[in-house]
Amino acid sequence: MKNKKMKSQILVFITLFVLIQFGIVVGYQSTPWVAPEKYQNMSNPVGASATSIAAGRALFTKNCQDCHGKRGLGDGTKAPDLKTTPPDMTSSKFQSQSDGSLFYKISEGRNDMPRAKKDLPDDEDRWNLVNYVRTFRK
Repeated sequence: MKNKKMKSQILVFITLFVLIQFGIVVGYQSTPWVAPEKYQNMSNPVGASATSIAAGRALFTKNCQDCHGKRGLGDGTKAPDLKTTPPDMTSSKFQSQSDGSLFYKISEGRNDMPRAKKDLPDDEDRWNLVNYVRTFRK
């Protein structure tokens, strides 16, 4: 009788542990990421020229591709190891964000995504990344 009760308690504990972990992961991924209003209304001061896009491509390949994938689909080699799923940058939801919102998210990072302004302190580099990710289309 005592052994049955102990097994039952262990099963309840394991079930609760799994449910709590699942809730944490779901909550971790589902929190909307909204840029502050200041950034939502910010204009891109760097024109989307061939030079800017080429610079953005080089930076993306070096700093972003491992997680976001070669074509921005969120399927990079490191993506399966992340707690959050990188976005599909070709989606209308992603592309509908303002340039300022993308600049903010690239600059500040969140969760698994590092703060790009740490490794890329020059604002122009991060604007070049914005210009490059704008080239991703389905």
